[in-house]
Amino acid sequence: MSFDMNKLMQQAAEMQERVQRMQEEAKKQTAEASVGGGMVKVTANGAGEILSIEIARDAIDPDDAEGLADLVLAGVNEALRSAHAAVEEQAQQMIGEFGLGDLGLPGLGG
Repeated sequence: MSFDMNKLMQQAAEMQERVQRMQEEAKKQTAEASVGGGMVKVTANGAGEILSIEIARDAIDPDDAEGLADLVLAGVNEALRSAHAAVEEQAQQMIGEFGLGDLGLPGLGG
């Protein structure tokens, strides 16, 4: 079994380049969550940033600030989960393309 260090370094550089591109693309990908029957809508990107929160007037009840806070929290969590899932799917695809899925490393599809 021969070991080609140059090939390994080239593959590592290519993978690093792909990861950087994927991170840049993640910022452009968005996921939207709607909770409370559309009372609160949250948009997040794949980088884990909340881009917008829309709150319907009907959701604003001065006597139930806690209810609104719960809706916002649920919307934020769902939007972040959805955005993360999309990025994770791309990462798994890239891992498969590089043949790293069978290494048994945590977070690398093993």
